[in-house]
Amino acid sequence: MTTIIDGKALAKRINAQTQELVAQLKEKQNIIPGIAVVIAGDDAASLIYTRNKHNKAIKLGINSILKKFPADVSQDELLAEIEKLNNDDTIDAILVQQPLPPQLDPEVITNAILPVKDVDGLNPLNLGKLFANQHGNYPVACTPRGIMRILAEYNIDLHGKNAVIVGRSILVGKPLLALLNNANATVTMAGRNTRDLSALTKTADILIVATGVPHLIKATDVKPGAVVIDVGINRLSDGKLTGDVDFEAVRAKAQAITPVPGGVGPMTIATLMEQTVDLAEWRHHG
Repeated sequence: MTTIIDGKALAKRINAQTQELVAQLKEKQNIIPGIAVVIAGDDAASLIYTRNKHNKAIKLGINSILKKFPADVSQDELLAEIEKLNNDDTIDAILVQQPLPPQLDPEVITNAILPVKDVDGLNPLNLGKLFANQHGNYPVACTPRGIMRILAEYNIDLHGKNAVIVGRSILVGKPLLALLNNANATVTMAGRNTRDLSALTKTADILIVATGVPHLIKATDVKPGAVVIDVGINRLSDGKLTGDVDFEAVRAKAQAITPVPGGVGPMTIATLMEQTVDLAEWRHHG
């Protein structure tokens, strides 16, 4: 029988643990973790995601500030705000919501965030540590961290398994490649235009899809007994949310699968909150 992975329930448990830890830090050490969520532009989906993150942080007792800029904000103006946040001792974590307006260079913006406050783990220093599999405290991209937590909580063995990632983004695919490789999986990365994609995905014991293409992966693309992690969140013309995987068809073949919504999405926010608290502890205690 296929296991439907309940990311919502797992996220709820993680959030409860985070809330308890925040209360303890405040009571025993007078530490209040702080996050700044920065958004530029008026993309409707981004505004919703940003407000959800801001509200969740406040609910868990984290000090959260929301910085909104118009779509025509200059790069210098945004960089000046990041510099202020870098120097603000009440802020432990800085998140710049993507996508950014076209006049802003995501690489320049990301690199401006101090590595110790880079809650999305995208600064080259943090990415380098991840790919080098270095020990020590450094942030990891929140969605990949959430996916690894799902695999661990559901006792999915990665050692020697074939993992295929469809999607090469710096937010999901690339950090996940490193995490899975560090966990001793045999990892292949592909894109939606990879030649003979179906032949490749059918080799996967663990298949992770993050392309933004609704129902890209069909039942015929999946190996029987595979674990399928669907990172896609797509809104159809009728307003319904769906993933990159044809859920109803694929669930009949999979050992385990994440639904959309209710799978990876809640875990991304839960790990963002968890990592904000991590950054606060690391910054205060080294």
